[in-house]
Amino acid sequence: MSARVVFIVEETIAGPEAAQIPKQRGETLLDTAVRYAEERHWDVFPGTWLEAVDGVQHCSCGNTTCAIPGAHPAREDWATQATGSATVARRLWSKQPTASILLPTGRTFDTIDVPETAGLLALARMERMDLTLGPVTWTPDRRMHFFVLPGASVKVPDLVRKLGWSPLSLDLRALGEGEYVAAPPTRYGSRGAVQWARRPTPANRWLPDAEELISPLAYACGRDGRR
Repeated sequence: MSARVVFIVEETIAGPEAAQIPKQRGETLLDTAVRYAEERHWDVFPGTWLEAVDGVQHCSCGNTTCAIPGAHPAREDWATQATGSATVARRLWSKQPTASILLPTGRTFDTIDVPETAGLLALARMERMDLTLGPVTWTPDRRMHFFVLPGASVKVPDLVRKLGWSPLSLDLRALGEGEYVAAPPTRYGSRGAVQWARRPTPANRWLPDAEELISPLAYACGRDGRR
C-alpha cells in the first residue's frame, strides 16, 4: 500500500523544480505580483524582504531571529494595503522590488493548511478520487496550502467533527479573513522559496468548496498524526 502511494505522489509532484509556476525570462517579483492581480484577480500586498548582511540573508524587519524572514507583512495595516489592481500592485513593488508577495485570505479564497507529508498523501488520494483541485502551494517550512472558496475558515471545524475527528486533534486549519499566505516565488530566508504543487491554470480558476476536499485532507492528517 505505501509503495503505491509513493508512486502516485511521484507522478503528481515530480519535485520542487517541476512544481514551480513557469516564468517568463527575466520575470521579477513585480511582474509576478501583477500577474496574480491581472490573471487571477487575487488581492496582493508586499511584505518584508531579504537583506544580505555579511553574506547572510536577514529579514528587513530587523529581527535576527525572525521565524519567517522575508515572508511576512511589513506593516500592521497590511489588510488595507492589499489590492486587486494590477496598476496599484505595479506601483507598490516599484517602491520595493524585492518585497515578498503575500495574498490575503478570506477574500477571493481561503486556504486549508496541512503538513507537507499529509498534503502529499491527500493529493495522491484526490488524484484517485478524480477531485477537482484549486491551486496548492508548498512552503519551505514543510506546509501545504490548498486554495478553496472563501468561508472555509468558518466551516472546517464542523466539517472535521462530522467526519469523527476533534478539530484540535488534527494538524489542519483553514486560513480566512484577517490572515494571509505567501505566494511563489517568495523566499523564506535561506530555506528556499514557496512553490506551486498545483499551479494556477485556466482549468482551476473556479475553486472547490472546502467540503469537497476535507475528507481526504482530514484522513491524511489523522494518519500522519499517528506516525
